[in-house]
Amino acid sequence: MKIIETERLYLRELVSDDVEDLSMVLSDPETMQYYPMPFNQEKVLKWIEWNRNSYQQFNHGLWAVILKEGDKLIGDCGITMQRIEEETVPEIGFHIRKDYWNKGYATEAAMACKQYAFDTLNYSRIYSYTSIRNIPSQKVAEKLGMKTYKTFEKNGEDQVVQVVSNI
Repeated sequence: MKIIETERLYLRELVSDDVEDLSMVLSDPETMQYYPMPFNQEKVLKWIEWNRNSYQQFNHGLWAVILKEGDKLIGDCGITMQRIEEETVPEIGFHIRKDYWNKGYATEAAMACKQYAFDTLNYSRIYSYTSIRNIPSQKVAEKLGMKTYKTFEKNGEDQVVQVVSNI
């Protein structure tokens, strides 16, 4: 079932059958360079389960990003609840297969998720956070209208938090 649809993409809930396609994203060392390490297949399956639990608990999570042309899973994108220092906030996150980078898919999916967060979920603010070294993700957040909110340290590394409100 489609949750969100854009011009070139649609987002749907992840299912356990997505493990192989999602592994092409989350197991890639370059795609996952800002994570402690790429995911093995077991961790990808746990990632899918974590998101399925999030759908039940919060009515959102990371969804499968499907390229309409060819009906191909090229990543995930959505809204998860993240702990940032003392706050738990809705955060837009995404991972796109590297052979689909620089085509605007992350921005297109994330922009649709931002609108979904405001219009459907009625959040007044939406956040993004990443390693301070992850300039590409920060640029996507800026395209969504996000501004730097704060930086903090997590696991010995500086993280940057960006935010946008619907007011």
